[in-house]
Amino acid sequence: MNKSIELFDLGEVDYKETWDTQERLFKEILDLKIKNRRENTNLETPNYFLYVAHPHVYTLGKSGDLSNLLLNEKQLADKGATFYKINRGGDITYHGPGQIVGYPILDLENFFTDIHKYLRLLEEAIIRTMAEYGLTATRSDGETGVWLDVGTPFARKICAMGVRASRWVTMHGFAFNVNANLGYFDNIIPCGIKDKGVTSLNVELGVETVDETEVKEKIAKHFATLFEATVLKGEALPVV
Repeated sequence: MNKSIELFDLGEVDYKETWDTQERLFKEILDLKIKNRRENTNLETPNYFLYVAHPHVYTLGKSGDLSNLLLNEKQLADKGATFYKINRGGDITYHGPGQIVGYPILDLENFFTDIHKYLRLLEEAIIRTMAEYGLTATRSDGETGVWLDVGTPFARKICAMGVRASRWVTMHGFAFNVNANLGYFDNIIPCGIKDKGVTSLNVELGVETVDETEVKEKIAKHFATLFEATVLKGEALPVV
């Protein structure tokens, strides 16, 4: 089992371009697994973790409700935002500058074969990161992601999650509001949840800006611990 994960920080990249990159890496791992089974070989499968920021974009999961997008095409254009219906789980969410988006593309057979556990560990990496900033974040029963003040009238989500998996290979991941413009969430019913708000790390800390590089380092550290993995900075994404 390969417990090494290559980490790439792609900077700000268009959503569709990153989606295509994910699909390419996802297919690379799937093809290798299929080859191993057909040819009775034991070639090592790689694992990737992509950090990225997107220009303003709304994405709707395969089970989502389009009515949770509160803008028409002209309004989207006026706000400089795009929209994609995609192949992850979950409903609608927003991505934009000031948000740390993480896409782990892992062969879970290198770690464990349990999607529920996978999602819980993604949440835990964010929960532990927030604890380093003195904030107590939690889960909300029946609602994937990371929250603050669950069970109170002030419950608010700080990190959304949605994944796809096939043959235990994952893609998509989490979107952590760090210095996010929360006004863009007013244009959707986030994740289809009407009675809870959203927040961002800088808002919770009462500061103008949080160091995103520092946050990424903390997430990667906790991710490595939780997955019992070695996370190394990759030099160049493979070209297929």
